[in-house]
Amino acid sequence: MTAYIIRRLLYAIPIALGVSMVCFALVYIAPGDPLQTLLPEDASAETIEMVKKAYGFDKPIPVQYALWLGKVLTGDFGNSIASGRAVSEELFKALANTILLAAGAVAIAFSLAFAMGTVAGYWVGSKVDRFVTGVAVVGVSIPNYWLAIVLVIIFAVELNVLPATGMGPRGSDTFELLTWDHFRHVILPIFTLSMIPIGIITRTTRSCVAETLNQDFVETLRAKGLVESQVLLHVIRNSLPQVLAVMGLQFGYLMGGSILVETIFTWPGTGFLLNKAILTRDIPVLQGTILVLAMIFVATNLVIDLCQTAIDPRLKRS
Repeated sequence: MTAYIIRRLLYAIPIALGVSMVCFALVYIAPGDPLQTLLPEDASAETIEMVKKAYGFDKPIPVQYALWLGKVLTGDFGNSIASGRAVSEELFKALANTILLAAGAVAIAFSLAFAMGTVAGYWVGSKVDRFVTGVAVVGVSIPNYWLAIVLVIIFAVELNVLPATGMGPRGSDTFELLTWDHFRHVILPIFTLSMIPIGIITRTTRSCVAETLNQDFVETLRAKGLVESQVLLHVIRNSLPQVLAVMGLQFGYLMGGSILVETIFTWPGTGFLLNKAILTRDIPVLQGTILVLAMIFVATNLVIDLCQTAIDPRLKRS
């Protein structure tokens, strides 16, 4: 098992390097010049050269990448072109806000979807199964940005019971979970983000449980005299590896944040930060944010892979 963990960590290194190359290439892939936001239209050639030298754009591309990667490994993502502040300061503040939304959506989506999928898969063809399947289809089919707009119209405009934007009263930039004036701002974004994972995980769990129930070992367990609750526990354990894989993908999606959802609710997370960086052509912020989110996704896949091997003995590696 230790050797397998080491191998998986080693496999992550070329993936991380590949992602870092793509993030660095954003400077050259994006149309136009990222320094346009810093320079006036009538900037002289001397001014342009001075700014290029300040940001390292006067060096060969391989040298620029090596210097940038060396700084990234120390946690230095450079400074934002738009605000002038350190990218790491803006990024990790936004990441903390996204984690808050993702944690709430994960708690709701994963628990509710797994329970509904298990019930539907155990009683395939029943009214409960048809109801759960309908809910899952609706969850997968509704675009989250459309749902966000509808929720704002209903609960913020028509009923006026929940706020439409922000993360606190009077434009607060801090969040207090145990305070109702702050907590009410997170209800609509969390509910919106949880809908798609609920649909996907419910359908996956239902399919896995129903398939496992048809396997021969289930009849063997019943022949040995195990009660249905014990049989169901064995079915769930054998279904978990596939369900965990889907949960890992959905967790990565939630951690990446939703640009549209966070923008609609004006929630200052990574999605909102990416949206601002795209609009202002803030390449350092784009590079740092995408790189960190990609590394979180790689780490999540590694953890899920290890959890799968711990749950299912058939997946044990040397």
